[in-house]
Amino acid sequence: LFAGVAALDSSVSGKIGLRAVIYYFCTTVIAVILGIVLVVTIKPGVPQTASEIDRVGSTPEVSTVDAMLDLIRNMFPENLVQACFQQYKTKREKVEATTGLDKNGSTLTEEPVTTATTAEASEEYKIVGMYSDGINVLGLIVFCLVFGVVIGKMGEKGQVLVDFFNALNEATMRIVQIIMWYMPIGIVFLIAGKIIEVEDWEIFRKLGLYMATVLSGLAIHSTVILPLIYLIIVRKNPFRFAMGMAQALLTALMISSSSATLPVTFRCAEEKNFIDKRITRFVLPVGATINMDGTALYEAVAAVFIAQLNDLELDIGQIVTISVTATAASIGAAGVPQAGLVTMVIVLSAVGLPAEDVTLIIAVDWLLDRFRTMVNVLGDAFGTGIVEKLSKKELEQMD
Repeated sequence: LFAGVAALDSSVSGKIGLRAVIYYFCTTVIAVILGIVLVVTIKPGVPQTASEIDRVGSTPEVSTVDAMLDLIRNMFPENLVQACFQQYKTKREKVEATTGLDKNGSTLTEEPVTTATTAEASEEYKIVGMYSDGINVLGLIVFCLVFGVVIGKMGEKGQVLVDFFNALNEATMRIVQIIMWYMPIGIVFLIAGKIIEVEDWEIFRKLGLYMATVLSGLAIHSTVILPLIYLIIVRKNPFRFAMGMAQALLTALMISSSSATLPVTFRCAEEKNFIDKRITRFVLPVGATINMDGTALYEAVAAVFIAQLNDLELDIGQIVTISVTATAASIGAAGVPQAGLVTMVIVLSAVGLPAEDVTLIIAVDWLLDRFRTMVNVLGDAFGTGIVEKLSKKELEQMD
């Protein structure tokens, strides 16, 4: 990202960034609409009720306000080294009010920082800021964008740093090339490990229609909608382009993280599909963070599915709310495994659905997560081809 931004003129990078964001937003909205149409048509939650499905795991404790504030905090990390390993996360801990006596013998009660009221009783919480394991991708991207623009404006003085990061990037790509040779062995063990962890295969039958709805949406989005957009704008064979991204898609399917797949995505886009490095290095890292078509589609389907399980009829306003919230939540979801479950709680809360019902779909999320990550990566890849086509004039002027 640093090398790509530094190689671009600041005005050019602004235009490229705007085109990429518009593409990301449009495809995400289309994915959400597709998911809503499918789940309303197929009705996977109508034949059964929530009580018929076993709950697995626990509900992620998260509030919309805390999630939004964490997003902003992570954009500006206080320690760049720490940002490579950890990200900031707000946690609410339930506290007991403690009592004591003052000097006059009166009873004192310590009040917690915040309070939260539930339907059953008033529960008291305190807000605790902490760091959790996971790369702060958003913070690193913001820093690299700013650093790249500044170094690019320094001209000759900043060329030493540009050359250094270009060489570092080239070395990383060569290491990735070596890893690709023995990656199939690792893939076998990753799949085997997940299969062994499955304790109740009956859950796949109970959630079969829900899984079919999600997978159908992902299939239509990745084989019809994205290729059609690419064909209309670029005027080239989208399926040949997708075949060039095969290694990246397989990697995404196995490790279920668009951020961890980035090195392979770079390699496929640049070496197999011959996309300009100035585009891939700028567009792909941003896309891995904010372009989550598969996640947005999944969250929309899951929210309506849970409403159907609870025998709740959603009106047009609630469906629109789900659509908007799923779009926004998917953008805020970091490119890490199962981030969709956390943002899922936000989507459910937005329309008054019980957040604890997210435990109904956790059992099959590990499988769906892999397929939606693959769609996310494919969307990022098509984005590089589309943005390159739209930015052809600016790139030629720079050459």
